[in-house]
Amino acid sequence: MARPRQFDEQDAVTRATELFWRRGYNATSVRDLGAELELTPSSLYRTFTDKHTLFLRALDHYRATDSAEAERRLDADGRPVRDVLRDWMLWLVSCPSDGEPGRGCFVVNTATELGTTDVQVRRRTEAAFEVTRQAMRSLLHQGRRAGELPADLDIDATVELLFTTLLGLRVRERAGHDPARLATAIDAAIRALGPASAPPS
Repeated sequence: MARPRQFDEQDAVTRATELFWRRGYNATSVRDLGAELELTPSSLYRTFTDKHTLFLRALDHYRATDSAEAERRLDADGRPVRDVLRDWMLWLVSCPSDGEPGRGCFVVNTATELGTTDVQVRRRTEAAFEVTRQAMRSLLHQGRRAGELPADLDIDATVELLFTTLLGLRVRERAGHDPARLATAIDAAIRALGPASAPPS
């Protein structure tokens, strides 16, 4: 009879996510993972196959958690669309509640580190980016329908502008740039959406 595992596998994935997020893929060794998860190398390989497989699971875990939180924050729920968008972008570049600044976004960090060299990773990062674009697109359509945004606003072009701005902001946050300057950039991006539509006569 196989011996039962003496640890919570999902908890191990969560802890591995934190380690990979802090250090990146290449800088995290199997020994580092073993120390963080309190597993011997043989136990780690038996459970997760290898470092790359565990990294993919960590990335999937982060994406699921981050997407759920983003969906909650992008729910306008009667609030002005510009306020929702601004608050969401500010949240993305704010210091996390644990007080550890400069971690950036795990997905953005991974895309920057591994680029196009890993097909499985690229598939996941691009899917995560598309979720963000779609969330922005939905919010902008809502704002345009409500008359909060210009009737002739080019939604697709605006999504690309905001998304590119967002990626830059998250890189700057990881680099430790002044949050006040990041907020200034966010405010400029919101103003670039243009005036509200003229109220119907």
